[in-house]
Amino acid sequence: MPSRCARKLPSVSDVTSAPTAHEDHFCRDRLPPADQWPTLTGVDGYPDLLNAADFLLAAVRAGDEGAGERTAFIRGGDAWSYADLDDRVARIAAVLTSATADGGLALVPGNRVLLRGFNSPELAAAILACFHAGLVAVPTMPLLRAGELDRVAERASCSVVLTDSRLRAEVDAMAHEAHVVAWGDGGSFDAAVAAATPAAAVATSAVDVAMLLFTSGTTGVPKAAAHLHRDIAAICDTVGADVYQLSPTDVVTGTPPLAFAYGFGAFCAFPLRAGAATVLIETPSPDALLDAIETHRATVVFTAPTAYRALLAQVEGRDLSSLRYGASAGETLPAPTYEAFLAATDVPLLDGIGSTELLHVFLSNRLDAARPGATGIDVAGYVNRVVDDDGNEVATGEIGHLEVQGPTGCLYLDDERQKTYVRNGWNRTGDLYSRDADGWFYYQSRADDLIVTAGYNVAGPEVEAALLSHPAVAECAVIGVPDPERGQVVKAYVVPTADAGEPDELRRQLQAHVKDTIAPYKYPRSIEFRGELPKTGTGKIQRFVLRETAADGVSS
Repeated sequence: MPSRCARKLPSVSDVTSAPTAHEDHFCRDRLPPADQWPTLTGVDGYPDLLNAADFLLAAVRAGDEGAGERTAFIRGGDAWSYADLDDRVARIAAVLTSATADGGLALVPGNRVLLRGFNSPELAAAILACFHAGLVAVPTMPLLRAGELDRVAERASCSVVLTDSRLRAEVDAMAHEAHVVAWGDGGSFDAAVAAATPAAAVATSAVDVAMLLFTSGTTGVPKAAAHLHRDIAAICDTVGADVYQLSPTDVVTGTPPLAFAYGFGAFCAFPLRAGAATVLIETPSPDALLDAIETHRATVVFTAPTAYRALLAQVEGRDLSSLRYGASAGETLPAPTYEAFLAATDVPLLDGIGSTELLHVFLSNRLDAARPGATGIDVAGYVNRVVDDDGNEVATGEIGHLEVQGPTGCLYLDDERQKTYVRNGWNRTGDLYSRDADGWFYYQSRADDLIVTAGYNVAGPEVEAALLSHPAVAECAVIGVPDPERGQVVKAYVVPTADAGEPDELRRQLQAHVKDTIAPYKYPRSIEFRGELPKTGTGKIQRFVLRETAADGVSS
């Protein structure tokens, strides 16, 4: 954590009345009440005024020798230096906030901007530009459909959508009214950025909201996790410094979207703070990832266990000797995957667990301390524990709820689910864990019905709604079932209508329908047709019965 201590930040109870650079108080007015905040530790060392863009680009903005010439981002044959990135960030910020320049959008600090793009230097620059201008970045995944984008835009009250021009179709199909601008087509926004005079960074408060990351949870109703400018500094000073330990000589690559907390930290926060280079892959695949590692001599790769398993089938004959380690998160890393990848490549994998709510990893293995099958030990700055339903710590080896405290924590925007995630100052992650006598934590399962497949969170009710919108579906229930390759897969139990047609063809139709309705990664890889679903006396579907029969291998 920072060693230079400035004035002590306001207590949690004073945060919503602390000085702010935001003219639009939408986010601050919707932060949880003081008695629902998590206990935050280790935050007194940050100054009252902190802008996340200034923090991440500190070296180039301070004029450190050689900082501007270093490579920040690589995409294919295109490379952006830190000076290029800094200039682009300040120009985008100018266009977003100018009320007089041609193409200016006249946004004021605190306004929200929905961002949509592939993993690209342009998307990273757009996120940083929002921080720079005191705006609130709302990044979204490129796979989301118009209806899903609508829910995000409505919850965040976004008046502007800034998108990659190649992804504009779903934005134009949104019902939510917002001003849409696009980069990459040589149009008015690109011209305005090129002509803009770079804007100075806004002197944001450390406790101003910088970013909203959305997570659907088990209900499909999106939750907006608010992250302060200080939070972005905190993840660099904790997991970034303690676990990943990047330096200017590192070249980072991987697959998680920048709109994920995992991807934001891996490809934006950590490497930029360290002065490292990042190779961004717009369309991830095992071949693309292996090509990026070989071509650019990557030293660190960030991805999920599913991807490491997929890489195993293709690593023969590939040169991965440049890699120092691979980071793994998004789902638990099975010991056989760790051991097989190490044997095939001589590259160790660092498993860890984080969450959208805490912004990044808070429990992890280390290069000098790793145990296959274990999630790890406390990240410096965080304290994890395993408790029963009432919040009492359980005995060594017993299974209970994982809870965590540290410098970041859950701040849902205007959401009753805050009370469920934060209990007596502790963040309860929704995971079941055990802890051994040496302080190592072992994942057991999710405590709720959230399906975690290949590192993606999928809400069963959302998939059910998509299936039910097909005329051949009378009833359905969706669960996650164990899978050795993806951790879990989405499985649907469907009661078809009388005229639904032949099962194999109907299965293909339903899978295609779900892909066209919601993000394609949410589609059910397994569909089982039934005459009826198990229900309670009041007519509620008993999904726990389906989970039990799936676990037993029973099908009917």
